[in-house]
Amino acid sequence: MSMDLALEAWVSGLIELSKFKWMLGAGRRWQPGDKLKLFFTGYNGSRNTGSDIRVEEMLRQINHILGPDKCELSVLTQNFKLTEGYFKGVNQVYLPDLFPPMLWREVPRYDGVVACEGSQFKSKFANALTTMMIGSLGIAAAQNKLSVSYGAEAGYMDPLIAKMVARYCKDSFVITRNPESQTVLGKLGVSTELGTDTAWTFEPHPNEFGNDLLRKHGWDGSTPVLVVCPINPFWWPVKASVAKYAAKLMTGAYQESHYRKFYFHNSGPEVERKYDYYLTAIANAVDRFRKENRVFPVLVATEMLDTRSCKKVSDKLGGGIPIFSSGDYDMYQLVSLLRCCHLMVSSRFHGIVTCMPSLVASAGVTMDERIHNLMNERGHQDLLLTVDDPELEEKLVVIMGKLLKESEAIRDGIGKTVAKNLKVMAKMGVYFEEHVQRRYPEFPIRKGLQNWEDYLPPLSPNLRKLLEDYS
Repeated sequence: MSMDLALEAWVSGLIELSKFKWMLGAGRRWQPGDKLKLFFTGYNGSRNTGSDIRVEEMLRQINHILGPDKCELSVLTQNFKLTEGYFKGVNQVYLPDLFPPMLWREVPRYDGVVACEGSQFKSKFANALTTMMIGSLGIAAAQNKLSVSYGAEAGYMDPLIAKMVARYCKDSFVITRNPESQTVLGKLGVSTELGTDTAWTFEPHPNEFGNDLLRKHGWDGSTPVLVVCPINPFWWPVKASVAKYAAKLMTGAYQESHYRKFYFHNSGPEVERKYDYYLTAIANAVDRFRKENRVFPVLVATEMLDTRSCKKVSDKLGGGIPIFSSGDYDMYQLVSLLRCCHLMVSSRFHGIVTCMPSLVASAGVTMDERIHNLMNERGHQDLLLTVDDPELEEKLVVIMGKLLKESEAIRDGIGKTVAKNLKVMAKMGVYFEEHVQRRYPEFPIRKGLQNWEDYLPPLSPNLRKLLEDYS
C-alpha cells in the first residue's frame, strides 16, 4: 500500500470513529455565552504568499462579521517563524507532516472548522493535502459542528479521493471560488454556493516600499517594470513515500525531488525536459521582448519553492535579473513590490490576483484550472497560455506586446473584475453568517439591516476608490 493510500484510510477511519463517538454522546457542543471557537485548516507556514494572504483576509472577514468579542479563531501553520507577524490576534497551531493525529486531537476542541486551502478538492498538487482538508471537514461534520469550506477550488481527483469527498463532505457547507468548481463537486453530490477567492481585500505595505525596493535593484523610476513569476509546473503532485524516505536517509537518493520529510515531488527525465522547455521559452520570450521594448524585468518567487525557477530563468538571461523571493520578503513587502510593477507574466494564480487591485496588466501561463478560470472571468482568454504550449515562446512575445500596447483596456477589465469580486466576497460573508445561525441558532449575530460592505473586513482607500471607479 502506498503511503497516500494509508493516509486516506487512516483519515477515513478517524471520521467514522468520530461519528460513532458523537452518537454515543461524546464530545462538546457550543453553549450560549461561550465564544465560538473556529479552527482554520490550510497550507500555511511555507511562505506560499497566496495561501497566507487568502487566510489572512478570511480571518479578518469572519472576525469582523462574528465580532472579536464573540469568537476565538485558530489557524494551522507549518512553521511559526515563517508566519510570525501574520494572523494578528489569532492562535496558531502547529501542522505536523504526519497530520492525522493532529486532526483527531485538535478538531474536537473547536465548535467548527473552516477549511481555507484554495486548491482544496483536487489531486494535482498532493492527495495528502486534500485528504487533510477532507479529514478536518469530515470530523467536524461527524460531530454535527460547523463544517465550512470557504473559497474552495475543485478539479480532477483520483477515484478514492473523489469517493471520500462524496461521503464525508456532503454535510459540509462548501463555498467555491468559481462555477467550474461547483460543477465538479455537484457531480459528487456535494451542494455548493458560489463565492470567490478571499485575497481581494488584502492591503500590503504602501507603494513607497515597493518602489524603493525596485530602485535599490537598479530601476530608474520611469521604465515600465515587467515582473515574471515562474514555477516548476511539472514536479506535481507531491506524494508520500516511506520507501523513498528510507532510501534518502540510507543512500542519499532522491535529494533533488525531496519536498519535506516523507513527501517527494514528481521527478524523472521527462519532468526535467518539460521543465527546461518551459523555462527556456519564458527566458527567450523575455529576452526578445526587452530588446524590442524599454522594460525593466524582475523575477518574483511568491512561494519559496519558486526561487529555484527564478534563478534558472535569470541564468538563461545571462544573470543580473533581480530576484525577489517570499523566503526573503513577507507578504506585505512582496505584494507591495508586485503592485508597483506595470506588466506581469505569472504561473502563480495569486501573483495575478494580488496585483489586480493596482490594475497591473497581467497574463497567465497556467498549469491547471485556476488561472484559466480567472482569465475567463476577466474576459482575457487571449492573455492565457499553458505551460506545455508547443509555441510558448512565440505566443508569449505576442502576449507581452498586448500587455504593453493594450494596457488601458486590459486594466479596465481587471478593475471591473476586482469590484465584482469584492461584492461576491461580501456575499460569502452573508452565506457564512446565515450558516452559523442555522447551525447555532442561539449565537448572537448582528441585528438590523446591513450594507453589503459590512460583510467585508475594513477596506483600504485604494479599494474604496476602485469600487467608485468600476462598480
